[in-house]
Amino acid sequence: YIDTVPFSEWDESNGWRHPEQAAVGAANPPSQFTGREAQTIVINGELRPEVTGGDLSIEVLKRMADTGRPWPLIRGSGRLMGSYVIESISNKQSGLFADGKARNISFSMTLKKVSDHPFGLEGEALGLAVGMVRSLVGI
Repeated sequence: YIDTVPFSEWDESNGWRHPEQAAVGAANPPSQFTGREAQTIVINGELRPEVTGGDLSIEVLKRMADTGRPWPLIRGSGRLMGSYVIESISNKQSGLFADGKARNISFSMTLKKVSDHPFGLEGEALGLAVGMVRSLVGI
């Protein structure tokens, strides 16, 4: 996977489900909390191929998305965000050189959280199994 891609914007969206249930004569139908929506993050950035990577960085991200696997997301501060799948990637190239290479590549990537554990569902299951064994043996 790719070590890092510099970005300039981080747009995080969180939601919670409260479906309504129709009731006869009720002006405001009652709702019930049924859980949290999957978190989505949109990352926007600009690559300068001479300095911060270029076409290859975008291609690596596309190949990561092609696997359909969740990937760990770690903020620059070192904070583990969990595991995310790449839902979409778009890029715009500008300042083209004579050979067609871009001087600037602006990109946007949409991520969807699939697990709080940075190593995906397998890591989460392993963590639960280790916790069960520890409780059984009294560690």
